[in-house]
Amino acid sequence: MASVDECRQALEDLAARLDANAATRGKLDLDRTLACRIPDLDAAFHGRLAGGRLVDIADGDDPRAKIALVANSDDLIAVVTGRLDVTRAVTSRQVSIKANPFDLLKLRKLL
Repeated sequence: MASVDECRQALEDLAARLDANAATRGKLDLDRTLACRIPDLDAAFHGRLAGGRLVDIADGDDPRAKIALVANSDDLIAVVTGRLDVTRAVTSRQVSIKANPFDLLKLRKLL
């Protein structure tokens, strides 16, 4: 089981990767609040997706977030590092992404 600090660092790494991709792919019209819940650690983070970037990452849950990602710590790190394909993780229910269908289509462009 990964630690809370390792999960926080994984989200920071994801933010950096999305930032670099946004610069090369162009702006994505998606501005939504995001919650990342890690049940095995009883921890959560929240932030905001804006223009293809993940910004304002902070500790704690946002129960009103428009997009919610739920994953155990090891699965979160595996998805972020590329050791686990996000589509495979979602279809196998290792990772859950709750969002409206239009947001899910836009999220596919980010991942």
